[in-house]
Amino acid sequence: MVKVTYHVVEHDEGYAYRLGDVYSEPYPTHAEALSAARQAAGAQQLADGDTEISWQDADGNWHNEHADGADRPMTDVVDDVEDAR
Repeated sequence: MVKVTYHVVEHDEGYAYRLGDVYSEPYPTHAEALSAARQAAGAQQLADGDTEISWQDADGNWHNEHADGADRPMTDVVDDVEDAR
């Protein structure tokens, strides 16, 4: 099973969560970013109907694929700011 990890980090003079190299919108407080990351991680685990998705890779190429709504990844939230506070 795939595992997805969201990281809470300092970003754009505030805080954000990131997945890989992609950052969320900035939040003014650490608590808001942590809450948003936990919400995103929880939503990622919810089963849904099958769907067709399109996504762009790092080289700018677009891909289309079928996503099975019952095949949800395990998720985790890591607070990378915790030691800095």
